[in-house]
Amino acid sequence: MDLTTKQFDKAIEMCRDLYIMKLGDYGAAWRLMRPTSVTDQILIKANRIRSLETKGEAMVDEGILPEFIGIVNYGIIALIQLEKGYADKKDIDKDEAIALYDHYMDKARSLMLAKNHDYDEIWRKMRVSSYTDLILMKLMRTKEIENHDGRTKVSEGIDANYMDMINYSIFGIIQLAIDGK
Repeated sequence: MDLTTKQFDKAIEMCRDLYIMKLGDYGAAWRLMRPTSVTDQILIKANRIRSLETKGEAMVDEGILPEFIGIVNYGIIALIQLEKGYADKKDIDKDEAIALYDHYMDKARSLMLAKNHDYDEIWRKMRVSSYTDLILMKLMRTKEIENHDGRTKVSEGIDANYMDMINYSIFGIIQLAIDGK
């Protein structure tokens, strides 16, 4: 479990570093996105991963790893948008955007550690392509819940699905870029 915590933290660092660099380039321009648009942005990234896994080649010089990082960061953005709602302009500065990122990443990390304890690190025996399929399934669930105005009868809410997408993506990052290094 200590190895998983270290690897998870390394993956978080990779994602957070890119998030901060993009904040430097664009600010929090994503504040204009409605949560449903963020869900669709994650869908684009997950679908591209599946396409690359299936075809085995890319026409654009970006691989699977950057797409998993993108899903993590958009997952955090989605959680922020669920809390704050969308805005008509950039209404938070870089420091607040980073603090919100850290808050939600801490929640995702805590969830991963709890589930990892209960599931005995089964993710290590899974294929990266299974993470992709699970993320796509979580996206379909999220879209259904969004189509029902966020209401569920017996299921977890949208936020829980985003947290799972973040964690599956981090498992993918660990397997692709960190494990054994």
